[in-house]
Amino acid sequence: MTHPPIESERPAAVFTREGEAWLPSALSRGPWDPRAQHGGAPSALLAHVAESAIDEPGWQLARLTVELVKPVPVAPLATRFSMQSARSTTRLTIELLAGDTLVARGHALMLRGQALALPHDLPAPSPARLLPAPQDCSQPLRIPGLPEGISFYATAVDTLAAQGDVSRPGPGAAWFRLAVPLVHGVPNSPAMRAAAAADFGNGLSWVLPPDRFLFSNADLNLHLHRAPAGEWIGLSSETQVDASGAGLTLSRLYDERGPIGTAVQTLVVRERN
Repeated sequence: MTHPPIESERPAAVFTREGEAWLPSALSRGPWDPRAQHGGAPSALLAHVAESAIDEPGWQLARLTVELVKPVPVAPLATRFSMQSARSTTRLTIELLAGDTLVARGHALMLRGQALALPHDLPAPSPARLLPAPQDCSQPLRIPGLPEGISFYATAVDTLAAQGDVSRPGPGAAWFRLAVPLVHGVPNSPAMRAAAAADFGNGLSWVLPPDRFLFSNADLNLHLHRAPAGEWIGLSSETQVDASGAGLTLSRLYDERGPIGTAVQTLVVRERN
């Protein structure tokens, strides 16, 4: 079995599949510990596994709940899943394992697509679009207090700040685009792009200084009412925290055409040692 590339190399993909194993590269790394993955990496991988489990075309991811049971290591992983199918829905439970240890679990709801003739006077969402659009943004998103170097958030994903001032605490909005294949040799699907971006909400809308506090998410609940079009996924996010050590981030998701869904993260808030 091969191993992830060394730090001096920029890997070609976040994951490489070798037999039944998923080999994460340094591009999967998160901001809290270089040995652990960013939540967007396993979330997008679980979306890929859910989509790949259905051979029939015309199905789309409507919900993905990711439980981050333990820090997902930058080490070989395995997946196993169970599936329950009906006429219009398929539900999958996917386990992500490091050796014999369960590190994450995904619950995916797939819907069979059906073309509908909808009324033209449906109420418009508010806001109807996330502005400015990616082509009108120029500054990359850099969250203060987070380390640089090869990682998921700094290297595997392109970012553009859209609204708010990420150098200050509070709500924010930004655009995200996978800069590399998530899985070597596999095109990034709309669901994979949405799952990869959705986990950035707590960093985008931080309210506690990252050099003094940890606010990692224990889960990710992604809901999509339509598949995103194009490569850029927009997040408009807001975080609330409590002195009990719990927090919550709510993100609205967009593509350049308009809203595509929502994401919610439960945060574990701790003071750094």
